[in-house]
This record gives sequence, structure tokens and C-alpha cells, in this order.
Amino acid sequence: MTLTKKLMSGVAAASVVVTGALPAMAAEKWDMPMAYSASNFHSENGVEFAECVTKGTEGDIEITVHPGGALFAGADIKRAIQTGQVQIGERLMSGHQNENAVFGFDSVPFLAPSFEASAKLFEAAKPKMEELLEEQNLVMLYAVPWPPQGLYFNKEVNSVEDMAGLKFRSYNNATSRLAELTGMLPVTIEAAEISQAFATGVAESMISSGATGYDRKVWESLSHFYEVDAWLPYNYVMVNKDVWDGLSETNQGILSVCAGEAAERGLEASKAYTQFTMDGLREGGMTVQPAGDELMSGLREVGATMTTEWLEAAGEDGKAIVDAFKAME
Repeated sequence: MTLTKKLMSGVAAASVVVTGALPAMAAEKWDMPMAYSASNFHSENGVEFAECVTKGTEGDIEITVHPGGALFAGADIKRAIQTGQVQIGERLMSGHQNENAVFGFDSVPFLAPSFEASAKLFEAAKPKMEELLEEQNLVMLYAVPWPPQGLYFNKEVNSVEDMAGLKFRSYNNATSRLAELTGMLPVTIEAAEISQAFATGVAESMISSGATGYDRKVWESLSHFYEVDAWLPYNYVMVNKDVWDGLSETNQGILSVCAGEAAERGLEASKAYTQFTMDGLREGGMTVQPAGDELMSGLREVGATMTTEWLEAAGEDGKAIVDAFKAME
């Protein structure tokens, strides 16, 4: 019997014991804001997680997913959960790097550029991340990496010098700094606004996964995607700690099981989506190819600068994460 079934049978058994002895308890209705489109694999995974929780708790907890920044914009989701405006939600982890540099561990250029390396880096950082989140009245339930990040442009680019002056979509501190170090102009744009930003010329380039570009049909405005495998940023689902502490042990267990399944399912989806979206960008008319040697050489110089800066900003915590990660290699 799986752990999920065991937990569900435990809930069922408990309900038999108390039937008729206590008044019926109203189901908890949770709202779960997510920043990305309903068709994005993170959002689809979130829906499956929500269904798992509702089924596993036999309706004690009903989670409604709100994708595409419909309930809260991506930048506002974490604060909404902290303050109890919603019970649960998902956000890009490195989106909080301005609060604490450690949140940007997954966006250090070329530190962990593969799924395998990314998983080790996440495990190295997880204890510190959980400690930071607990201080902010949050509990991390699960996290899923994006596919490796590549560069999108509206023209052919063969060197860092070719990037100068372009308006660059940024989504965290690392992307803003990348823009500055390559002579581009950073413009903060949420995922839900990408299509309009490129269509209207507000942005002309970005670093992101093939998944984001495919979901937003960026081939309608952009022409080139260069595979650089800069990093694999994580999205994570968090719950308000007061809400979590108020749950029964049984329901906490069910959420944990559903979260574990979501983490595994999301990772496999991210891996599968990598090639699928590369093919989709090509079919849309984009040129998709590995970055040339000159461009990669320039990017690695930029990456070295960003790594040094991140380690300085993250201090002993950052050093401990990197040391623990390298010890796994």
C-alpha cells in the first residue's frame, strides 16, 4: 500500500469513529496563485498537486489554482502568503534575492548548468532555504526546476558586444546584473506580460528557458534562441506557516506526500519539456542553436564576475552552500 493510500485510509477510519459524535466541519478552501500560464508545466503540476490534496484529505482542504498571475502578480505572491491573504502559492525562488542573496543560489551563472548538478545544488541549499522561510512565516512544500536558461534575441548575436543597447527582460537580480554587465538595458517584466512586451518593443531580448518562450509564442517577435545553459532556476510552492501549523498531522502528511509526488512529476516534466519546446521554437520559425565560442567566452567572463559578487553578498551562508554542493560532485 502506498503512503498516500495509507494516509487516505487513516483519514477514512478516523471519520468513521467521529461520525455522529461531532458536527460536520466545513472544508478549508485555499486559493493558490501561480504566475505562469495555465498551459505551463509548472501550473499543470500545481493543478495535479491541488487535486491530490483535495482527494487525499477527502475534501477537508479544497485548493483552487489561479494561474497566469490572475489573483496576484508574481512579485506579490510570496507576500500574499506571508500575510495570510492566501494560504498557498508558487513563486520563482530567485525572485526574492533582493531580500536575501541566498534566494539566488540557483541563478549563479554556470555553477550548476544541468538537471543533475541543479538537483545537488538545491539539496545543498535546502536547509538554509527552509530556515529563511520559517523566519518569514512560510513552509516550503516542493520545488521544481525550469529547463536550462538560454538567450533570446530579435537578431543574430555572436558576441557579448552584439548585445549592447538591447532592452532586456529581467525577472530577478541576476538577470538585471547580466544585462548591466553586457551593456543591455534591464526592464522588469513578469512572465504574464512577456508577449505584449516583445510585441510592443518594450523588450527585445531575455534569458529564459525554452518553456517560457514556447508558452508565450515569442517567435511572433523574436528570431533567435541560443542554448547557453546558464542556470536552472527553481519555482517553489509555499504555504503560510500558521495555516500549516493549524492542520492535523494526518492532513500535513497528505500534503507532504502530494508535494513529494509533485516534485518528482515536475522534474520529469521539465526534462521532457526541454526538447519539446526547443522543437516548438524551431517550428515557430526561430533559429535555435548553441551559442558560438566567442559569445560563450564573453558570457563566462560575465558569469565569473556575477559568481564573485553573489558569494560576497551571500556571505558565509553562500559559501557553505557552494562548499556543500562541490562536496557532492
